[in-house]
Formats: sequence, structure tokens, C-alpha cells
Amino acid sequence: MAIVHLVNPTYSWAGHFQYLTIIGLSLATISFVSGLIADITSSRTAFLLKNYFSLVAAPIEILISFLYWSLRAIDTSLVIPGDMPMLPVFEDLCFHLFPAIFLALDTLLFSPPWPTTPMNPSAPLLTLISSTSIAFLYWFWIELCYSHNGFYPYPIFSSLNTTQRVGLFAFSGVLMWGVGAGLRAMYAWVNGMEALGIEQKDEGDKRK
Repeated sequence: MAIVHLVNPTYSWAGHFQYLTIIGLSLATISFVSGLIADITSSRTAFLLKNYFSLVAAPIEILISFLYWSLRAIDTSLVIPGDMPMLPVFEDLCFHLFPAIFLALDTLLFSPPWPTTPMNPSAPLLTLISSTSIAFLYWFWIELCYSHNGFYPYPIFSSLNTTQRVGLFAFSGVLMWGVGAGLRAMYAWVNGMEALGIEQKDEGDKRK
């Protein structure tokens, strides 16, 4: 009879911070707590902190939600080990859906305006590089955790070879970039556009 030793992630190296879900929830928590502090104290620093964290947390949480529910629809064992019980539905939604919805609404309805046309023409490329870098940093992180623990946080990583992992994380980076661009476009649609350069040019033409 084989004896299977189940490892509790709580007592493994990096604990629950091996999981992208927990990292995303931590960023979301910092964003919302900073916003609460800013509302109570009218602190400009807290507002800036909230806005910057929101710009990162919203695309990551939406990406997490998309990947989790997509992979779970394909095969639950890709994201949940077979020896672990399924989360109750409400808790599952709290971890993998509600944060994405709340952050998206916060970004669209309560974030400060930004220009819809970047002053830097390289901005799309820079944001793509940033998103892809974040994705590959997580790959480096889980490989570091694996070197200490001997297991991956999500079963899908064990079933992929190196080339497939490169493809997965490259796709995730591009998808996160697309989510950010989509939020920006939706923000402009909901709140209107702020393109100062165009407005100034129109005013100059009228004066002529």
C-alpha cells in the first residue's frame, strides 16, 4: 500500500504566495485599502498609491479570472489538484471573479482621467513589454518555489514542457496587455476623451 504525503501549501516555501490568485488579491487589497484611507484622510499620497496599484491589479485580476474559469471549463484538474476539495461556489467566486468585477468597476467609474492618446508613441510597446515581463517574472517565481518545494502551485505547470510554458506565459502577457488596452478604451467610452493636444490644436486653428 502506497503512502501519499500531502503537502499543505501553508507550510511550504512561500506559502500561499505561490498562487497567482493570492498575489492578485493582495494587490487588490492594497488598492482598495489605499482608496479607503484616501477617502477618509484626503491624502494625495494614498490616492496616488491607490491609482497606481489599481492600474496593475485590475488587468491582473481580470487575467486571473479569465484563465481560471477557462482552464476549469476545460479540465478542473488543470488548476485544482485532484487530492484537494473543490471550493464552495460563493468562496470560488470571491477568489476568482468578484475581485476582477470590482476592480474593473473601480477603474471605469472612480479612477482619475488619463489622455486617450499617449504622449509617448512607444507607449503601447512599453506596456506590452511590461505586461509580458510581469508574466515571466511569475514564471521565474514559481520555478523558484518549485526548487524549494518540489511541486507547482497549479497542476497545469507539471503537464507542460518548457516550450509550452513559454507559450503560456507569453500569451498571458499579451492577454494582460489587451485587457489593459480594453479598460482604457472602455474608460474613454464611459467617461469621454481627454486629449489635450487635440483640443489645443483646435483652439489654435479657430484663432487663425
